[in-house]
Amino acid sequence: MDLGISAKRALVLASSRGLGLGIARALAAEGAHVLLCGRSADRLAANVAAIEAEGGKADYVAADLTDAGFVPAMVEAVAAKLGGIDILVNNTGGPTPGTAEEMTPEKLDGFFQSMVVRVITLTNALLPQMRAQGFGRILTVASSGVFEPIPNLALSNTLRSALVGWNKTLATEVAGFDITANMLLPGRIHTDRIEELDGANAARSGRTIEEVRAASVKTIPAGRLGRVEEFAAAAAFLCSVPASYVTGTMLRVDGGAARSI
Repeated sequence: MDLGISAKRALVLASSRGLGLGIARALAAEGAHVLLCGRSADRLAANVAAIEAEGGKADYVAADLTDAGFVPAMVEAVAAKLGGIDILVNNTGGPTPGTAEEMTPEKLDGFFQSMVVRVITLTNALLPQMRAQGFGRILTVASSGVFEPIPNLALSNTLRSALVGWNKTLATEVAGFDITANMLLPGRIHTDRIEELDGANAARSGRTIEEVRAASVKTIPAGRLGRVEEFAAAAAFLCSVPASYVTGTMLRVDGGAARSI
C-alpha cells in the first residue's frame, strides 16, 4: 500500500528510543522528513545517522517535555528544520509507577504538565498550519491503561485518560480540514520501558524479572510481547493519506490482551 506520505513533514516527540523512535523510523521509511526530539542529543544524532543510512531523511532537536519553554522551542524547530508540519506524533515518556494513594499533588502536577498540557498546547500551536494547507495527521500515543487500568500505574492510567476526551473533541473540530486525530494504545511492547516496569514489579512482589515476564506473557493471547516494528506500522498507517476517514478513534496494539470489547 502506498501510504502517500513521501515528502510529508513529521514531528515525533520522545523519539530518542522505544516506541517514538520506532514510529520515526517507520515514517522515514515511507519517505517522510522526520524531526526527532528528546533529551539526549548524542542518542538523537545516532538515530538520525541510522535513519539516513537506511535512505531516510531526518533531523533532530534536543528538547525536554518537562521544560516550560518546550512548546515554543518545538514550534521554532519545526519551522527551521522542516519548513512546516504535516504529521504530529504526540508521544511522551511514562510516569513513575505507583498506587492511587501515592499520587501526591506534586507528582500529579509535574507529570500533568509534561504528559497533558505540553501535548495539547503544542498541538494547538501547530494546528493553524495544518488547517491552512488542508491536511494534517495528529497521532497521540497513550496506553492500554485507558481501557483497562493497569495495576501500580495509577499516574499513567489517570493522566493518559485525560487525553481521550481531548482527542475525540479535537477530531470532530478539525475533520473538515482533512485533519485526523487518533490515539494509538500499546499493550506490552518490548521496550526499555517494559524492562523498567518489570523490574519495579519484581522488586515490589519479591519475584525475579523472568517470573514477572512469564506471568505477563501468559495473559496475552498472542503468547508473546509485541515488537516495536509492529506498533510502528500501525502508527504509520494512521498517519497516512489512505487513513483519511479514520479519526477520533483509539486503536489497541496489544496482542489481544485487553478483555474489554
